[in-house]
Amino acid sequence: MTATYSDLEGRAILVTGGATGIGAAMVEAFARQGAVACFVDMDAAAGGELSARLEESGLSAPFAACDVRRTRDLQAQVLRFSRAHGPISVLVNNAGNDRRHKLADLTEDAFDDIVAVNLRHQVFAAQVVAPMMKKTGGGSIINFASIGWMIGGSEYPVYAAAKASIHGLTRALARDLGRDRVRVNTISPGWVMTDRQRRLWLDDAGRERIAASQALPGELLPEDIAQMALFLGSDASRMCSAQNYIVDGGWA
Repeated sequence: MTATYSDLEGRAILVTGGATGIGAAMVEAFARQGAVACFVDMDAAAGGELSARLEESGLSAPFAACDVRRTRDLQAQVLRFSRAHGPISVLVNNAGNDRRHKLADLTEDAFDDIVAVNLRHQVFAAQVVAPMMKKTGGGSIINFASIGWMIGGSEYPVYAAAKASIHGLTRALARDLGRDRVRVNTISPGWVMTDRQRRLWLDDAGRERIAASQALPGELLPEDIAQMALFLGSDASRMCSAQNYIVDGGWA
């Protein structure tokens, strides 16, 4: 069952990394609420296919290919969306990459790249939407972290550090922007069964770990994360800010 948030209808939403996985589930969820679900992603083919499929169903999901690591390009695209569809009222900072890496093999360039996609873009996306939200009387910024660092996940130390830092970013921005009724919260997903996770990481040992670690049985799906994003984007969460919402089946 999906809740209906009537206040989202007609609003311009922005989802980064929205072409596949969790991002795609959120784009579709916001679009089905009647929002203008703008999204960016590096994967032009997947983004174009998702946008076309939703718009063929009468929904609004404008897409633009964009590498969020390129700050100027990202901010310019946000402004283009706002000129075409109205000020962004909900920002979902979803783009990320949990590629495995080891300390011994790490280079400065690799470090910078991991931080750029998992932390830096969230800062600069917030920077460009905050003035719009202030001018229109408020909004919601949803930053994405992970339970990975909470449970001691291995083979991604810089990713873990970047995701842990999201909590500090959220709490600081919540204070800085709160007087203008801009809410800032974090979603920390557990091990979500996207196509990518199934293809790269899920095996029998992984299934056993999920069964042993989650309090709730069953797979955590992208749609489960999308439902939390809808709540935090809606005025139903009007007095929720500076918080971390864990959606992990009771793992962390």
